Amino acid sequence: MNAVVAAVGIMLVLSLCRVHVVVALIVGALAGGMMGGLGIQGSLEAFNKGLGGGATVALSYALLGAFAVAIAKSGLAHALADKVLRMVDKQHASGAGLLKWLLISLLLVVAISSQNVLPIHIAFIPLLVPPLLYVLSKLQMDRRLIACVLTFGLITPYMFLPVGFGAIFLNDILVANVTRSGVDVTGLDVTHAMTIPAIGMVVGLLIALISYRKKRVYDLEKIQQVERGEINYNPRTLLVALVAIAAAFMIQLWLDSMIIGALVGFIIFSVSGVVRWREADDLFTEGMKMMAMIGFIMIAAAGFAEVMKATGEVKSLVDSSATLIGHDKSLGALLMLLVGLLVTMGIGSSFSTVPIIAAIFVPLGVQLGFSPMAILSIVGTAGALGDAGSPASDSTLGPTAGLNVDGQHNHIWDSVVPTFLHYNIPLLVFGWIAAMVL
Repeated sequence: MNAVVAAVGIMLVLSLCRVHVVVALIVGALAGGMMGGLGIQGSLEAFNKGLGGGATVALSYALLGAFAVAIAKSGLAHALADKVLRMVDKQHASGAGLLKWLLISLLLVVAISSQNVLPIHIAFIPLLVPPLLYVLSKLQMDRRLIACVLTFGLITPYMFLPVGFGAIFLNDILVANVTRSGVDVTGLDVTHAMTIPAIGMVVGLLIALISYRKKRVYDLEKIQQVERGEINYNPRTLLVALVAIAAAFMIQLWLDSMIIGALVGFIIFSVSGVVRWREADDLFTEGMKMMAMIGFIMIAAAGFAEVMKATGEVKSLVDSSATLIGHDKSLGALLMLLVGLLVTMGIGSSFSTVPIIAAIFVPLGVQLGFSPMAILSIVGTAGALGDAGSPASDSTLGPTAGLNVDGQHNHIWDSVVPTFLHYNIPLLVFGWIAAMVL
């Protein structure tokens, strides 16, 4: 069996069996490495080499956690939640339904904006989502729906709109790698190439709105213990919080560093006195602990990806698919998309997947007679496939970080499985259609 298929399969099966994702990633990486001929020593060396690739993101999450705790201490998040809660208490059943849609729309707009208008990616989730958990739970909204909404907003804009992170994915990564691999796509509209796959994401979101429309009961006492403690806030603390958030975002955009942005925000809280000096150490530690699991998954995922690359089995996986394809274009498009799904689910990042698969998929697409536009669509969709539904993707880890603050949202069964079912399956179908018609 191909080492990449085996490694991803072992990792997914263990994760679905509720083995911790970090353990599943390590076991899957070592098993794949040994099957790929690296041996135990070579597998460990490759895994250790890759760990550094996830360190930056892990530290970013830890500092964002500390920043989020400081914001909670200021009372800004609770002021927002209290205002929404008063609206909930005043509304009748019909009004509560309207409020649910308003909250869903708010989270969707913010998630989409985090990719282009204010390209902060997942940084908004630990700041915005935890304070709203009490309100969401009082409305008995299914958190799986919220996970699907957030994941849609984190993925669809970059794979379709050429601004913000989309400019990087579509122009700097997708177009550049397809051109580098031998197909001139100069003058082609990359947005047009990704329109049909993006429609698949919209279809998935609409299905999720139906799938998780029923009420789901959560333990409000657990949320109160985490998020609803007695917090005193006043206009001054709220103003300091707004200044800290604005400064953190501007620093992040200026230096392209979530680490420095979150650190500056935390320092503003400390200097202003909203966070007392003697409490700063405890708050910082509390915030880092809140995000520790996400950080370790990111680090382990980077090691997993490095082992997969070191085996060289991605190319053999594609070569085997090419043998099965023959000259059948429809089968070829389907197998290329499935390979992209497997590779991205293992690596956890569509941005990292495209350079790996483009060098192999582009010549194969030319051999099968696909147009340059269809090749753009196949490679772009194959890269995006698996971003939703991967245990190691920040598009699923981010929503889990915000929704599981009180321990009532399981990463695999409440984030990974719902997003896989609602996005990867439609994306496979619509990506295949795009390959056939473009």
